Amino acid sequence: MSRHSGTLGNGDTADSSPSVDSEDQQERIQARRLRIEARRDAKRREALGEDPNAQTQQREEPRNSHKQIEDSRQRLTKLVSDGSQLVTNIQVAADARETKRRAEEEELRRQRVEKLNNEAKTSLEKCDEISKKWVTTKAKEIHQDLWDLLNTQQQQCAQLIGDKNKLISELQQDLKRKDDQYVKDLKKQAEDIDLLIERMEEQIRNLIKTYREELLQTEKSFELERRELLNTNSKNWEQGMQERRDKELENLMNRMKKVEEYEQQLNHLRVQDGEEYNSLKIKLETEVQTLQQQLQQMKARYQLNQETLEYNFQVLKKRDEENAILKAQQKRKITRLQDVLNNLKLKLEKQIKQSKDENQSLADDFRRIVDQYKEVQKKMRHFSAIDSKKFHDIWLMNEEEMKELVHRVLEADRVIQEQQLGLPWKDPELWFMDNVGPIVPQHKKKKTASMLAQEMLTSAGEHRSLTSPSHPFSAHAVKQILELLCDESGFLIESKLVKLLSPLEKDERSLMKLDSIFTALGIEDEDDVYKLVGFFCKYKQGLTDQDEETNAHDHTSDGSTENNCPPATPTSDLIHPNDVLHALKAFAMDFRRQREKLAHSKLSALEERDSSEDSAYWAAFAHVIPESRLKVWDALESALAKYHDVLTNRSQLIAETGSLRQQNTELRMLLQQYLNSRINTELEIPPTRILQVDFS
Repeated sequence: MSRHSGTLGNGDTADSSPSVDSEDQQERIQARRLRIEARRDAKRREALGEDPNAQTQQREEPRNSHKQIEDSRQRLTKLVSDGSQLVTNIQVAADARETKRRAEEEELRRQRVEKLNNEAKTSLEKCDEISKKWVTTKAKEIHQDLWDLLNTQQQQCAQLIGDKNKLISELQQDLKRKDDQYVKDLKKQAEDIDLLIERMEEQIRNLIKTYREELLQTEKSFELERRELLNTNSKNWEQGMQERRDKELENLMNRMKKVEEYEQQLNHLRVQDGEEYNSLKIKLETEVQTLQQQLQQMKARYQLNQETLEYNFQVLKKRDEENAILKAQQKRKITRLQDVLNNLKLKLEKQIKQSKDENQSLADDFRRIVDQYKEVQKKMRHFSAIDSKKFHDIWLMNEEEMKELVHRVLEADRVIQEQQLGLPWKDPELWFMDNVGPIVPQHKKKKTASMLAQEMLTSAGEHRSLTSPSHPFSAHAVKQILELLCDESGFLIESKLVKLLSPLEKDERSLMKLDSIFTALGIEDEDDVYKLVGFFCKYKQGLTDQDEETNAHDHTSDGSTENNCPPATPTSDLIHPNDVLHALKAFAMDFRRQREKLAHSKLSALEERDSSEDSAYWAAFAHVIPESRLKVWDALESALAKYHDVLTNRSQLIAETGSLRQQNTELRMLLQQYLNSRINTELEIPPTRILQVDFS
């Protein structure tokens, strides 16, 4: 496989390189492989500190091993294709014979059906003729005529039976012919199967032979290339180690300089922060004095407004007397206008009738369009849910597969560190291994309602500020509203659960009650809790505004004097416990309507999903093992290969030593037998004496 993606060293496009837009599938696959290999080669050179483009321009020729693999793949593909065509020729011929047989069988079946129909029609006519003649026998009084008629009927019946027997004989002959044909087809099929098996066995033998030859050639090319790469990498390793030592020394000197600079900056910041603190303290004390002066001014303004309201009350009483006079005048005017009203009512009835007809027609059209719209929305939600589920399932499948590969890689790294290198190994902290399901960006993650309630009810959350542009509520206000909801909404909790919660502490009991209340109301996340708090504050503010409007209406005259009292803030005064139930009902209805609108507005969650962090998440799986550790793996692989060769030679030497020891033992046994043999006593000069002399 070539490391280049179809470009020459001078930037021109190679005419013979494969293209991803080619019509040949194998050529497209080869082009993708070349592109992936080029990317890997560029990353490897970049990690080693080399120019990613320099080496690509220098190497124009593909590697011999990859070229050998590609040639072998093409030859094997052609051999498999030719063998498959040779084997399938038998099946094609058998299919052609079967098609011809079925056509002939269909024609014969049609002829048989036609013959049976004709015979049935003829037999029915003859039966009708015979039946009609039986009626005339009652009118025959002469015995001879009756005898002749009976003979004629008998002959016709015999002829009818003969035609039936003839047809049965022909069908039996066809059946026998089919049996013979079936036996011949079985024999032909057995011959085809034998021929097919013979060709398949021959094809398998050829494939095995070819695969062994190509594998041998590929192994030779890889072995040659491996020796070349080992020599090159050894030189690069020595050069890289020297550069690393120089860079580490330079970084150490730079770090010492930065430490001195940071110490000077810290001293300067301490002095500057002290000055800023003093100036801020003076500024805040000045603002407190200003606010006290404003408070005195507001008290004087409230007194002035009270006197103004009393004056307006007197003015309204005088206007009431004037209104009594105007009331009498208006009664007379009403009498005149009554006649006009009657005439207008007649016109109105006609207009109402016409409007009802038009309204009914428009209402029918509206209902029809609404039904069509609801059906379209239903289909869109259905397909959106299916796409979301399919996306989630495919994500989980790929995620599980990647995690399994990561575990295998980490286990291999642990074995190398502990068993081979004898170094301690620590399980790395991989943030992506704890994730399950599609990635949700951090700015979109929300706390659940139970988590927020637990945070608010604990002592750690009392001093936490929630004031922000989207949630302008203090933690103290949220906590008080949650406690009030827990105390006044006991009807939403089952009696069994109340008995089970009685032994628990107050905070735990409140959390369990709030969880049941949130479930009953459909509150899921922290935004829903903030909506509940805001609704309660607005509900309290609405009651206060109504009281103020009533008082203002009773004490103001013509609206010339305004009420300058500012409305109470949402968290300054909580809702009364008696109003909790009414507020809760109103919130449930309003919250349900908001959920329905949200469900209609968001039809496809998969299209609105933020996929900006997906690429980083999947890329993290590919970098579980750092580049430095991979270099250790390569070096360890080379050392283990040499160690394996040493062990192999040692095993051979041990086997040879054992064989020599066995031979030595056998020779000693033979020599002992020879020395103890009886023939030595019969000889005048036995060989044992010569051996003893030699030994001495």
